[in-house]
Amino acid sequence: MPGLLRGVARTAVVAGTATAVSNRVSRRQAGRWAAQQEYEAPPPPPVQQQPAAPPAPDMSSKIEQLKQLGELKEQGVLTESEFEEQKRKILGS
Repeated sequence: MPGLLRGVARTAVVAGTATAVSNRVSRRQAGRWAAQQEYEAPPPPPVQQQPAAPPAPDMSSKIEQLKQLGELKEQGVLTESEFEEQKRKILGS
């Protein structure tokens, strides 16, 4: 019986060692493949930035535009509804 136990123990040691070595080899191989893929991977596409919004016009330019609209309305070029619509656009509301 001692010979049988010795054979089983030896098989267990060999199998455990083989598994440990196999796992280590697999991890190293995966690490190498990952490093190679990072090296070979094409660079990511450049990030397109949104164009900057034009700076908001200052209040004096808005007032000037409103004055011009008022004059056009007084001259009869613009109707009341057209005047109100343009005024909303200028004031941004």
